[in-house]
Amino acid sequence: MAQTKLIRIATRGSQLALWQAEAVRAALARAHDLAPADLEVVVIKTTGDKTTDRALADVGGKGLFTKEIEAALLSGEADIAVHSAKDMETVLPDGLTIGAVLEREDPRDALIAHEATSLDTLRDGALIGSASLRREALLRRKRPDLNFTLLRGNVPTRLERVRAGDFDATLLAAAGLKRLGLAEHITAMLPMDEVLPACGQGVVAIECRADDARMRDMLAAIDHQATAQALACERAFLGALDGSCRTPIAGHARVDGAQLRFDGLLLALDGSEAYAADLSGAAEDAATIGRAAGEDIRQHAPADFLKKLQIA
Repeated sequence: MAQTKLIRIATRGSQLALWQAEAVRAALARAHDLAPADLEVVVIKTTGDKTTDRALADVGGKGLFTKEIEAALLSGEADIAVHSAKDMETVLPDGLTIGAVLEREDPRDALIAHEATSLDTLRDGALIGSASLRREALLRRKRPDLNFTLLRGNVPTRLERVRAGDFDATLLAAAGLKRLGLAEHITAMLPMDEVLPACGQGVVAIECRADDARMRDMLAAIDHQATAQALACERAFLGALDGSCRTPIAGHARVDGAQLRFDGLLLALDGSEAYAADLSGAAEDAATIGRAAGEDIRQHAPADFLKKLQIA
């Protein structure tokens, strides 16, 4: 495919974000026989990167990692934007869409511990560093004795804080550790039946303007269908529950050929209550399955429980 116009790829500047942007750059170059000079990575510092001393829920939500990047996309300063799918708002700004996703990496959470070898061997009252309400609620469900405090920053920073003994442990996405060549720091992989991942975890999503037919056509060539179906299901589940970083929600869809199975979970902030949904069906109906799972939880969870989580 002949290319005559530079493709500008907007991304955050963290080590992991740059890895993701380079992966997209390489995939587009292979698919369309482009030279490296045809694709430019444009680094944009987001509010989420600048504010590291408070939980995202307290300063505006996970959109703090995407809003400046999406503004550059809408203004025409960038042609596509690369995100960790779990960082994206459930409802995208008008005029933007997910044009493609790369094949999903391992979606599980990984335990990084200072001395323990598993969740079970963490000392009584161990201090866990985390910025995720989902992870905190799931761990409290299994180990009510654990203590939690805020730990934000990029992956190497979090690893170093645990290595130095500032925390007994933290949880990180296995996908990011593997992509950065840091898998040797994993103490234990956490099974999904104990720690269900965040919706979109392990997925690199590529956002573009909905009316940019040229970019949508180019992105279609690198879209991984099974991952796209799984993500559509998980994001529909979030949408049905008004999912945000202020709500402990977990969900994972698995696509096997033409079939999809989804597991979703909505938890109390302290992990004391949880409501689950487990649905399956045709992969082509991914979004319908996700919405149905969310509605199923809405119907079975008590009104006061939903009210506490500010779910209308």
